[in-house]
Amino acid sequence: MKRMRIVTVITALVMICIFAFINYLATKDDDQSRTIKVGFVYDGDASAPYSYNFIRAQKKLDAYDFGGRVTTVAKENVSDETCEQAIRELIEEGCDLIFTTSYGYGEVAKRIAKEYPEVQFCEATCDNANQDPLPNYHTFMGEIYQGRYITGIVAGMKLKEMIDQGVITAEEAKLGYVGAYPYAEVISGYTAFLLGVRSIVPTATMEVQYTNTWTSYVLEKKCAQSLIDDGCVILAQHSDTIGPAVVCEEAAEQGKSVYHVGYNQSMIDIAPTTSLVSTRIDWSHYIIAATEAVLNEKPIEKSIEGNVNGNDVGAGFEQGWVQILDLNGLIIADGTQAAVDQAIEKFKKEKLMVFVGDYVGVDPLNPEDVIDLRSGYEENKSASAPSFHYVLKDVITIKD
Repeated sequence: MKRMRIVTVITALVMICIFAFINYLATKDDDQSRTIKVGFVYDGDASAPYSYNFIRAQKKLDAYDFGGRVTTVAKENVSDETCEQAIRELIEEGCDLIFTTSYGYGEVAKRIAKEYPEVQFCEATCDNANQDPLPNYHTFMGEIYQGRYITGIVAGMKLKEMIDQGVITAEEAKLGYVGAYPYAEVISGYTAFLLGVRSIVPTATMEVQYTNTWTSYVLEKKCAQSLIDDGCVILAQHSDTIGPAVVCEEAAEQGKSVYHVGYNQSMIDIAPTTSLVSTRIDWSHYIIAATEAVLNEKPIEKSIEGNVNGNDVGAGFEQGWVQILDLNGLIIADGTQAAVDQAIEKFKKEKLMVFVGDYVGVDPLNPEDVIDLRSGYEENKSASAPSFHYVLKDVITIKD
């Protein structure tokens, strides 16, 4: 009988310990005394739309109700060559989480992440998180091809109006695109834009000119002017300044029928008579969720709504990561808003494939790598970073 009492006491003590441990696990993530510092590395500053888009996300993070438990610090105007110094400075300043926001930082950020396993690193736009993965290195990006396609619909509606009004002929429906580099991110974007346009105006073609830099107001203006001189009547961009918008507005002031589609911020205030629409990624969804995860010592990828692939997360319109900014009601064609709403709804229901049609694409770095789009290509299927890297034959021309 005495032995049974001892067993009962031991069993009770074991159960108490188990419940105490479970309670510890349940409450430790809610430790209201834990604080963290979050660092950001930007390749520009608030004057560059791309960097300002991240700065807006940082401001949202600052305003988020964490009860004073999160502080932020940023390094601006950091080149690829100096990013290591900036990242190490943030570590020395006590950052627990660091967001690096330029593709060119990726290799350095991952190498440093290996040195500092106690610090979490989140790299935007890169594609290397799942190559020799590290538990503290992550990548993320909005599925921006969706926004590019929608802005293409807006441009296509305007082109159709210009054709219907006799401003241009169907054969003169020529687009211009100022791109930074011949990377998949840029190629995927301008292809999605063109396919959006051609869903409205099937005769549309496009000429692309690269600046070979992400941020150069002077070069972007020069390329935009060159494209207009070549007969392009609507210009879009994947470059980081307002240069192309300024050129379009100047051309309109000279009596030319030219329009603009922007990126990263609304450009209507810059080009009120020519800027049709802009699209951007709202980075705050990921940044706030990742910060909350690190603050509460939870896995980042399990704390974010989106398309998760290993240590990588992406999302589109459905989760609010991709946005259409300010349709210019003064100049858009009739019916544009309805067409935009309908297409966005299809994206949310995963019923709109963009990269499909009677097209042949060629890899500009390897002419033997050819794709037939009649069977379609699913962008962002296994990674948040864009992967479509083929230039469509006969409809897209690369300008030297």
